[in-house]
Amino acid sequence: MLGAYLTKILGLLPPFRCVVETKNTHTPVLLSHIFRQGFWLRQKGIYWPISPTSNVSGWQNVYCGIETCPGYMPGCYIQAVNPIFLGDFTQISANVGLISANHDCHDLRVHIPGKGIRIGAYSWIGMNSIILPDVELGDFTVVGAGSVVSKSFPEGYSVIAGNPARKIRSLDPNRCVRYSRDNPYNGFLKNSDFGNFRRAFLNV
Repeated sequence: MLGAYLTKILGLLPPFRCVVETKNTHTPVLLSHIFRQGFWLRQKGIYWPISPTSNVSGWQNVYCGIETCPGYMPGCYIQAVNPIFLGDFTQISANVGLISANHDCHDLRVHIPGKGIRIGAYSWIGMNSIILPDVELGDFTVVGAGSVVSKSFPEGYSVIAGNPARKIRSLDPNRCVRYSRDNPYNGFLKNSDFGNFRRAFLNV
């Protein structure tokens, strides 16, 4: 009861409004996210809520679409040496790895430059999956649990699974719903403010 009352009171303040306005989304911002990550102090850093057991490196190279928060679920590893672009309303399950760059086999101190990772909107990355460098997945791509995705499926509207992942089913585009929110947020940031933040702090 006290927690709900505190949330309601703090939700009246601009830095905490996202707690109230994301309450019924796939990735609701909690007070614990804000205080643990320090974003309420306007410290520039990881701009979306993550689990304390997830790890993000190179957050400046990560573009998170509306209601898309890699590492929100526990045990995720997001390595953004190269760019990672994640479309709107894409859900990422627990223990997912997004690996944007490989090491040079001859010198492990060096990462290989590349295109990074691009995942379209309204996609779903299943638990324990790994997305490897230079992979592009189109809108409405479902990645089965435990998959290792080493090649691109840019056409989207499909279910892929396995190691290495392959297409196992097509989705009917006419049945795929592109929904929206009244108060869209990119992580902690209102979507209307995200463009300025992106230009100032992101490389993608």
